[in-house]
Amino acid sequence: MEFKDYYKILGIDKNASDAEIKRAYRDLAKKYHPDLHPNDKNAQAKFQEINQAYQVLGDKEKRKQYDMFGSNYNFAGGQHFDPSQYGFGNAHTYTYTGSGKEGFSDFFNMFFGQGAQGFNLNDLFSGAKSAGFRSRSKPLESELNLTIREAYEGVTKDISLNIDGERKNIRVKIPEGILPGKRLRVRGKKWGINRDILFKINFIEDDLFKIEGLDITSTINILPWEAALGSKVVINTLEGKIRLTIPKGITGGSKIRIPNKGYVDMDKKRGDLYVKLNIVNPPNLSKEEIKMYEELSRLSTYNPRRE
Repeated sequence: MEFKDYYKILGIDKNASDAEIKRAYRDLAKKYHPDLHPNDKNAQAKFQEINQAYQVLGDKEKRKQYDMFGSNYNFAGGQHFDPSQYGFGNAHTYTYTGSGKEGFSDFFNMFFGQGAQGFNLNDLFSGAKSAGFRSRSKPLESELNLTIREAYEGVTKDISLNIDGERKNIRVKIPEGILPGKRLRVRGKKWGINRDILFKINFIEDDLFKIEGLDITSTINILPWEAALGSKVVINTLEGKIRLTIPKGITGGSKIRIPNKGYVDMDKKRGDLYVKLNIVNPPNLSKEEIKMYEELSRLSTYNPRRE
């Protein structure tokens, strides 16, 4: 079943006010109204999604329940999930059975549909049992440290945890594009643990790459004459090595932006790569190099400290 990101469907922020939600709904409903697109099935499906999103976000109680569900289980828009993994019984148990023609998704009908055989989402977080719902123990919490490259490419980690005085070894598959601060749920039952484990993702400090949002910064050293005359250098990116052109006369600390070469998240959104230039002198100058520097010092009239 697909988790529906109603905020994304309406094109609004999660902190949007009631007025902003209503305005976004009206604009989109007008744009995709079936009367304007009588033979366009895609537009009609979009119109149904918009109505579905507004029925939830436009109702304070439903919005509160929806936000609680999303934050507790950390779903991203469009992600598929198996309701049975979260204590909701089999997915088909909650198929919409009403007689209406709204055409809403299984996700909406499972939680909010009038004919659904589901449960009250309030019970989900209070631990009460309701029809089709079994309460679950609070998950164990741990942290998982990854390098930027591990997170970017996706990796499988073998983790050893001390749970109630007993050592448990589990294998965690990290999806490519996960970001720091995200939480990854691992089913404990598979590893002989009576509760699920919720791993908070941390990124390890990296000497090569720094991340901010989806943008990556990488610092490289260049020689004074490479900065003055321009050059072509080979640099590392998360996708491999590329050749970078250093323009003439660039100064130390400058950044060169390379579009779409930054981090790629789980929604396939891409950041940029910023290459920061650090100008360094050779550690050991030869006599000839020293003479050339002395000659340059004699010829140059530029004073970088002059105001």
